[in-house]
Formats: sequence, C-alpha cells, structure tokens
Amino acid sequence: MASAPQPGGRDTARVQVPKRLLDALSDSPASAVRSWLDALPESVERQLAAWELTLERVSAPGGRRGLVALVRQADGTPAALKLPAPGPDADHERAALAHWDGWGAARLLRADPDTGALLIEGLRSTVSLRSLPEAKAVLEAAGTVRRLWVAPPEGHPFASVTGRTEEERETLRTLGTGSWAAEARPLTDEALELREALPAEPPEEVLLHGDFRQGKVLAGERTPWLAVGPSPVVGERAYDLARLVLDRCEDLAAGPGPAAAARRRVGKLADALEVDRDRLRGWSFYRAVETGLRHAAAGDRRRAELLLEFAGWL
Repeated sequence: MASAPQPGGRDTARVQVPKRLLDALSDSPASAVRSWLDALPESVERQLAAWELTLERVSAPGGRRGLVALVRQADGTPAALKLPAPGPDADHERAALAHWDGWGAARLLRADPDTGALLIEGLRSTVSLRSLPEAKAVLEAAGTVRRLWVAPPEGHPFASVTGRTEEERETLRTLGTGSWAAEARPLTDEALELREALPAEPPEEVLLHGDFRQGKVLAGERTPWLAVGPSPVVGERAYDLARLVLDRCEDLAAGPGPAAAARRRVGKLADALEVDRDRLRGWSFYRAVETGLRHAAAGDRRRAELLLEFAGWL
C-alpha cells in the first residue's frame, strides 16, 4: 500500500505498508482501523516531520498490530518509530515501556498521545535470540524476562491474566466445537479446566511482557539483549514463561524423544527462574492449545497440529 505525494511536499509513496499488517487488519469491522490503514503513509510522514526524523526503511515483514519504521534522529542516532493500530494496546505498550525505562526492554524515547506514535531506542532489528543456538537463546531469554517482572505502577491500565484469559475462554470454547477440531476436544477440555483452576490463586501479581518469546528479544548496543513488542498484562510469572516454553517447538518435533524434551524444557525453565513446575506446565499447556486452535481457525493447519501435539507432550 503506497500513496501519491501529498500537498505540502510529503512523498508518502516511499512508505509501504507491510503485507502482514494489511492482511491482519484489512478485514477488521472497525471503521477506525480501516481509516487508520488508509491514512498510514501520510501519518508516518507527518510524524517523521514532527520529530525531525529521517526515514531509513519500513520494517518488513513487521508485526500485525502496527507499523515500525527504522529512522535516524536529528543527531544521527538510530531509533524505531512505531505507529500502533487504534485501540488500548498502544497505550498499554507505552505505559509498560515507560515503566521499565530500559530495564530489560527497549527504552521509550518519545510518545505522542494524540497519534499513539512511539519513538523507541534503536536495536538491531534483524538479530533476535532466534539467531542463537537453542541452549544459548533460552539462557539469554531467561535473563531478559527476569528483568521485566517488576511490580506494576500504581493505577496501571493493564489487564490481569484472569481478565485476558476470561476473554479467551469463550473463544476457545467456540474454536473447540468445530468438526475439524473433534480430535482436539480432550485437549480443549483440559485447557478450559486449567483456565478455571490456575487463575484462582495466583502466587504473585507482577508486570508481564505478555507475548515473550525469542523473536521478541533483539540485540542492542546499550545492553546485549532487550525485549520489544510487549502485550503487557499483570499476573504470575509462569503465564509469561509459558510462551517461551512453546518457542521453537518445531525443533523439538524434529528431534529424538520430543515429549521428554518438552518436559525437560519446562523443568529447566521453572528451576532457573524459580517458578512452580506444575503451574508452568499448566499455563504452557493452556497457551499451546489456545494458540493452536487460533492457528487452525486462521487456516494454518500445520502450525495448529504442531502446537496441539506439543500440548500432548506436556
């Protein structure tokens, strides 16, 4: 998606909206989201001018909830300009990054409350923990996520794990009733039971990244690895760590004894980060089934089957 030059000299043709973002949001029923997509090239150019930034390139394939452009600030230092899609997620990401203030996560440099635009410190966007061997990547990921687990700010806007999974519960029930999901019914039933039991007595309430995985940790200059792209939520650490348990599940599937390897991964991460093994296993199972069913509903049957198989290994 590109636009023609606009009045006032802004050449928005150089801002290409990534296909992944278009595919994720083009079918949204919200008129605000569709209008935002249509105006996005001009919005980027306007923000570049307002903050005196020089565009290097739009990050591609990018994410599904916003556009990220790699830029240079007026003094030449690199940064990332992010324009999130309309909705509460943008404000929540800003609040979380501001609270962490560079501790374990990329530092927030500027924010525009009117547009939702964020200016974030420059990282090596092409180098994530997924570029490392598995054992080293898990070690670095554990050290990074540990820094993010802090008390949330007073009066914070973040949802709780209980609230987020309450919304997911109805979706999971609906997705689990399709004829294609009949063989996954026992897994769906167990995931729903775990959803009822796990949030009942959370052992702690800390600020979580919410979508923590190796691809969300990028190489930096200020410190070797920093997290990006949070979907912040408040709850127990095991919920956050569960997404990391699922990372590179295709590698486990391709190796010998994948079920034993999956259980060892749970045990090692639980011990390294002092998280209860049973709760980590439970949240990992829940998140594998919930994510797997979403992939199936989106037509990605291969990924769905892998995640559901992973849940079975646990």
